[in-house]
Amino acid sequence: MTAKLETAPFDPRFPNQNVTRYCYQSYIDYHRCQKKRGSNYEPCNYFKKVFTSMCPNAWVEKWNDQIEGGTFPGRI
Repeated sequence: MTAKLETAPFDPRFPNQNVTRYCYQSYIDYHRCQKKRGSNYEPCNYFKKVFTSMCPNAWVEKWNDQIEGGTFPGRI
């Protein structure tokens, strides 16, 4: 079994090497997409693929906990 490894494509909104904002924005976009379109809407998975490849796991876990607890600082 072979696995195909990919990373997020270039996004001209984030031209620098620091990908923190790209990570955070993709996380927000994924949750906004799911909220608006539903959890079964396939194009939302693009944002999930991006944030899972760009964001540290600890950040994602923290943000998920904050969303569940109602303390997430972003607007979703």
